[in-house]
Amino acid sequence: MTILITGATGQLGSAVVRHVLARTDEQVVVSVRDPKKFTTEGVEVRQGDFDHPETLDFRGADKLLIVSAEAPDAAARIQQHENAIAKAVEHGVGHIFYTSITDADTSTVGVAVVHKATEEAIRATGIPFTFLRNGMYHENYLGVLAGDTVAISTKDGRVASAARDDFAEAAAVALTTPGHENAVHELTGSTTWSFPELAGDRYQDVSDEDLVAAGVPAIFVDFFKAIREGVFAEVRPDLEKLLGRPSTPIKVG
Repeated sequence: MTILITGATGQLGSAVVRHVLARTDEQVVVSVRDPKKFTTEGVEVRQGDFDHPETLDFRGADKLLIVSAEAPDAAARIQQHENAIAKAVEHGVGHIFYTSITDADTSTVGVAVVHKATEEAIRATGIPFTFLRNGMYHENYLGVLAGDTVAISTKDGRVASAARDDFAEAAAVALTTPGHENAVHELTGSTTWSFPELAGDRYQDVSDEDLVAAGVPAIFVDFFKAIREGVFAEVRPDLEKLLGRPSTPIKVG
């Protein structure tokens, strides 16, 4: 069996590769834009760019993990993903895995439109799929929580986040074990937390407009709004089931 992983020089993709290699002796292949940045031994490296589908080579892949791309706008990201999906069909990939977002088909979060469209495109191929709907990463918020003042618009909204490495390990488990055909895994942390709870006296309640005026990127303001509205507060069992243990709790400082 051959497992092919895209985005393998990124933070999530590289961690998935590490966990896959620790779990299996099957052939592991990576597809990356810049092969010089990938240095792990014992892995076949193929150059491939989602913006240039003619460079993508997924031949021989029994399982393909498409790590969601990071284009600057939704339309470009969707096109990148559709390029990869079309190439998966062309090259006869046996099973497509995709890193999505919590409740991708119903979420009110702005970036969910990318993941919903991508999931629909994968379903339309008829190829067996597994959607790894990753919740929030601890790492997205550790920088904010480390500040002398935690000025944020989440109020008491709670987050069932998990460590990026937990999501990577869960992906590796799904890639190396049977029984995930046409499965949707809603992946969240085992517990929840809030910014006032972790920041204590450093917490300062501000508005979304205050954050925009301060130059906070719109995507983060959207996430803060979603947290305030409880979008990421529900604890799901899927991550624990894949890991065989509770997720790693968030630690500040």
